[in-house]
Parts: sequence; C-alpha cells; structure tokens
Amino acid sequence: MTRLLVVYDAGAATPREIAAGLRTLGDVTFGVPASAATPRLLTIMAELGGVVTLEAGVAEQVRALAAQAPDAILTYSDRELRHTAALAEGLGLLYHSVATAELLTDKHRQREALRAAGVDRVRSCPLTRPDELPAAIEAVGLPAVVKPRRGASSRNTFLVSEPEHGAALVRALLAPDGNERGERELVVEELLRGRDCAPYGDYVSVESLTRDGEVTHVAVSGKMPLAPPFREVGQFWPAALSRPDRQAVEDLARGALRALGVRVGVSHTEIKLTPDGPHIIEVNGRLGGTINELSLTAGGPDLIEAAGRLALGLGPQPFAVPDDEVSYVLFNLAPTARCTLESVDGARQVRALPGVRTYRTLIRPGSTIEGGVHSEWLDLLYGRAADHATMLARMDTALDTLRFTFGLPSGPVTVRARSLRQRWEDIAP
Repeated sequence: MTRLLVVYDAGAATPREIAAGLRTLGDVTFGVPASAATPRLLTIMAELGGVVTLEAGVAEQVRALAAQAPDAILTYSDRELRHTAALAEGLGLLYHSVATAELLTDKHRQREALRAAGVDRVRSCPLTRPDELPAAIEAVGLPAVVKPRRGASSRNTFLVSEPEHGAALVRALLAPDGNERGERELVVEELLRGRDCAPYGDYVSVESLTRDGEVTHVAVSGKMPLAPPFREVGQFWPAALSRPDRQAVEDLARGALRALGVRVGVSHTEIKLTPDGPHIIEVNGRLGGTINELSLTAGGPDLIEAAGRLALGLGPQPFAVPDDEVSYVLFNLAPTARCTLESVDGARQVRALPGVRTYRTLIRPGSTIEGGVHSEWLDLLYGRAADHATMLARMDTALDTLRFTFGLPSGPVTVRARSLRQRWEDIAP
C-alpha cells in the first residue's frame, strides 16, 4: 500500500482535512515535531493513520522514518518547509530541494533571488541589530515594511513611516529579553503602493501546481482590503481582474516559481497590484490558508489531494474551476489586544443567509486571546454568489449581523464584526 508521510504543524490544513484529502492515494503517517506533539493531537492522528514524533536530530529522524517506508513526503505548514526538505533529501523522496526551501522561507534571500533572475526588483535589507536600521532605511526608503525574515500570517509585520517610530519598533522586536514574541532577524522592505482597486483589495494570490518544473495555475484569488496594519479579512474566486491583468499576475507568479527553483508541489504567490504593474509580495511553497476549502466551494480541485499526487510524482487530476459564480470566504479578526472571547451572537442568522455554505467559529467562548498583529481569525464563512456585487452585499449583511463580546480589564465590550476591521485602539481605547 502506498504510504504518504506528512510533516505536520499548524498551517493550511488540519489532520482530519489532510487524512480526508489523501485517503484515495494511500495510508497517511503524520510526522510531528516534538514541540508540537500534544497528547490530544497525537490521539487524533493515531485514529486517522500512523504517527511518529520527530525528536533528536534530522539524521535520527531520517532513520526512524525510513522504517515506515514512505513513498512520498510533504507538508502543509510553512514553518516545516525546511525541515521537510531536509527529511526528503535524507529519505531520497521528491520535494523542494533544501536550497529552494531556504529561498521559500527566507524573505530577504527570496528577494535577492527574484532580483538576480530579473523577475522583480523590490528593495529589501536584512536587520539583526537596531543600529543597522538607518542604513536599511537609506537603502529602502520610507515608508517601509518591517517584518520577520522568516514568518507567516503577518506576524510582527508593521508599517514604518518615520525613523524614530522605526527605531523604537525594531528595538522592541529584537529585544534580547526572552520575549517569545520577539524576532532574531527582520527585513526592511520598500512599501509597495497599490493602485485603487476599491471595493476590493489591491493584491491577489496565485494558486499553482508544479510538476517537473511545469507550472499550472489553478486560480487567481481576489482579496478584500487589508485591515491595519497588514491583516487579511477575506478572499474570493475568481478575482475581479481584466484578462490582461490576470495574464500579467500569472506570468509573474510563474517566473517567480522558476527563479526560486520550485520543481514540485502546491504554491501560493501573493502579488501587489501597483500603478506600474504587479510586484511580488512573497512566494509560499505550500497551500495557502483557507484556499482548499475555497476551491471546493467553487467546484474546483481538492488541493490537499493535488499536493499528495504531486509528492508521489503523479500529475494532478484534470480540473476546471467554474467561473459562472463567485465563491468567497470571509474571516473576522481577533483583537490585537489581550482579552477573552465571551460570546458570539448572530451565527444562526448568518448560516441562514442566501448562498452561505458554511459558517464556523474557530475560537470558543471563554478562550483567552493573546493579541498581536498576526492574522488570527475568530471564524470562517464560506459562500457563493451570482456575481461580485452580490458577494459584497452578502458580506456586508454578515458583518452587520455577527456580534462579538470580549472581556477586557475595564469590562466587557460588544462590537459588530465590521468594527474588527478597524484598529483595536479605535474600538476599545
């Protein structure tokens, strides 16, 4: 029986979604880093297939995994890309090369590779000490974006408009005080100024499948405008783009994947739409968050399964994504301040709205929300609409219907979902 090894950590798919998507391809064994191997997670994985806790060094892990005789290896987690590449090399299995995995997870080196290949020219400087900031600003210019050199979900990603604010921010992010939210390395990038795309966001993502270096694009995902500073709130298929614009972003994504040496797998390339054309935000060498369920909602392929087929050296199943309707996912953001989610109201009414396929909460009432500017979601709403205008109207109805109550030191605060797209300081000063 064919056996697929999935290196698991938090990412774009849950263990149950992975097991369901790969069930027609073979047996699944989950390899879980010791740092993520909670008793509950291990129990769930043991019910779904096999599970191996990945301890000690890579060489020891390779020996332990070789005993499982896997036919393929893959991950749906950004933080496990390099680890999976190292295991694949040791096991002699098809995956991103170690060098490509490094480029896919190092935001500065990725920019360097794209510039060297003539694919894109966005300026970027690495930063390991606060005293390096003035030189970085000189090279990149202001306003700029400061973000972790390696990170996901907009973690610790900020806009810097003036040097004094940037200096204080960098000192806090690089503070060697044992703060677990701190960073070891940052990058400073020029701010890509988007063109006016209202009522939609000024960026898109391209979802792609690569086999033997040949790239097939599945879809271009449209986005809703970001919440500050850089937090995602929703996306949809198809993007509201003209044919020339769609061709331009697909060509840019294809060129970027080739420049980074991507030979196999599912990828998620984020692209900014600017007045002088599209520019790469970042290339991710794995399935994008919520993208598989969005694909299934749209009548497209199961991308969890597609990733498994590619890992086995197989081509994707033939697919066509219907474009006679618009499929969308809306997510409401958790507050950036530490608080407790006390209640969610309006869920029943939202589930009854026309075109809503699924609405589910991700954080249970009574749970503590730690805060931060990363994109932590309270819920997910998937639906379909006849066109983009109808989609926007239904999103508006949902945003006005859902209400969240949060417990703060000063007392409970109840807000409509729409308010969560503002700065939390403006909602609960």
